[in-house]
Formats: sequence, C-alpha cells, structure tokens
Amino acid sequence: MYKRPLLPHGIRPPETFAGPGFIARPLRLTDAEDDFEAVIASADRLRGAMDPDDPWPEGLSLHENRVDLGWHEREFTAGHSYAWTVRDRADSLTLGCCYLYPADRAGFDAMAFWWVRSGHEGLDAPLGAAFRDLLEKLPLDTALPGRELSWTAWTAWTALPQRA
Repeated sequence: MYKRPLLPHGIRPPETFAGPGFIARPLRLTDAEDDFEAVIASADRLRGAMDPDDPWPEGLSLHENRVDLGWHEREFTAGHSYAWTVRDRADSLTLGCCYLYPADRAGFDAMAFWWVRSGHEGLDAPLGAAFRDLLEKLPLDTALPGRELSWTAWTAWTALPQRA
C-alpha cells in the first residue's frame, strides 16, 4: 500500500465518470470475478501495458486478483491511489480499468494508466479522453507512461529512491 494521500486534504477525484458506451466507478473486491474474466480475455494486450518489463497478467489467479482488487478498494477509500472499473452502461460487463497512482519518477506527482478489454478497442480513445478530462481537473502533475510519454522516456527518467 502507498503511505500517503495522493491529493491534498479535502480533494478527491470523482467517484464516477462516463463516456459513450461506458461508465466508470470505483473498482471493488466484489468486481473480482468480472474483472478477472476481462483481464484474462485481454492478457495479450495487457502484458507490458503498465510497465514494459512486467509480465502481468501472466500467471494471475482469481485469488491473486481478489487480493489486488481488495487493495485497490482500500487505497481508493484511503485516498492513496485510485482505480476505476470501466463497465458497459448496464453495469453488466467489465470493459477495462483506469488507475491513478503516486508517481515513481521525479518531477511527477502521479502516473495514470487505462486499458480496454479485447474486442472493445474502439473504446480506448473515448475512455482516454474522459479519463484525461478527469485528470486535468486534479491538482497533480500526472504522467501517462506508454501513452503521452514513451516507455523509453519514462524508464530513462530519474526514478525516485525506494523506501525501506
């Protein structure tokens, strides 16, 4: 878990946001099965999407996904990081996720990522636009590694020291 609030006291991102064909709301432990299905269905597209050296979701089990989603839910509640599940308008199908984490590189407050489920790639641009709009309203200098900042540039950026 992250150790400090990501945003200044009294400021929180919206719980929900929406766009054409989707709604986004906080990712919860109760979403684990639907989220796992979407992740596994999209595994080839997700590998390296949030870190070029990370094999996630390779080998991910439903149990590990439950642990991850419990962590995401707690972090959202604590204000230390934020994760939204992206769902169809009927809230019956997981279409992807959006994440806002503390940055691990100097010069940025936060880093943000999103992904869409395989077979729904046309949602990437409208989801990205809606998520960027949300991010622009927050008092953070947010990087979009792998999107607006190449992975080469991001990995070359000075990493923050690891805390024990």
